[in-house]
Amino acid sequence: MNPIYTESDLDSVKVVYREPQTMTDAAIRNMVKMTKWTFDKVTGYKGTHITPEHLKNDTIAALREKGDLLSDKAWLKRIIFLESIAGVPGMVGGTLRHLRSLRLLRRDGGWIHTLLEEAENERMHLLTFMTVARPSWLTRALVLGAQGVFYNLFFLTYLVSPKTAHRFVAALEEEAVRTYTHCIGDVEMGLVPEWTDKPAPQIAIDYWRMPEDASLLDVIKAVRADEATHRFVNHSLANLDQKHDFNPFALGEPAPEIRGTIPGFTREESAKYANETQQKLLGAAKEQQDKQS
Repeated sequence: MNPIYTESDLDSVKVVYREPQTMTDAAIRNMVKMTKWTFDKVTGYKGTHITPEHLKNDTIAALREKGDLLSDKAWLKRIIFLESIAGVPGMVGGTLRHLRSLRLLRRDGGWIHTLLEEAENERMHLLTFMTVARPSWLTRALVLGAQGVFYNLFFLTYLVSPKTAHRFVAALEEEAVRTYTHCIGDVEMGLVPEWTDKPAPQIAIDYWRMPEDASLLDVIKAVRADEATHRFVNHSLANLDQKHDFNPFALGEPAPEIRGTIPGFTREESAKYANETQQKLLGAAKEQQDKQS
């Protein structure tokens, strides 16, 4: 994964959903809806999109008091809780595939690196927002409990059906992209005045290689682009034969405008992309070799 984006890359991300195609897909969708409902209740999120009409009748403070608008602290509580859980699936999948590779004495087809990279990326999201605000003891307690339960449930799910696990993660990432899109909209409308001119943390500037004058809004857009990549990758991986197919993104990933605008590749599209990427790399290597000879 290469988390370096241009401004057009960041603005190209869309909220997209993959329509359920099997009974398992439908069950996963309902499970994600139930998980989201619970998460929304815990974090006080109603998902209300504030329009100029709302602001004619109520102030920002009044909208926050009614629970229709999240404050900066409420957004951070939601984001920190989300990111503390989001780093689990990649680590679980990478660990299980690592052990399977050792157990069977054979390569894993490029899956392990991508999954561990996803986990690391999600952890960097958490560390970034932790520099903006420190969570309360209650948030820490909720994270501790939720992570323990989720890790074990996801571990068992991945053991039984990796395909189901990847589809579930992709569906969660769809909701993550939607949440960050809502947050970005609120900041751009001036509904979170505390963040209007807030500079990006140094850890974010270093990680995403942003300009020194980058803002927190730029960071949130970069995080959303990362989540769109996880959405795309996990939907694509869920479409593969979990035991025999190679990871199509082991050698590279599609452009951000592709990752950010479609749910994922079909199995056939993944095979085509992997072959094209391999041919490009072989061609570039041959060209370099010819120049040196």
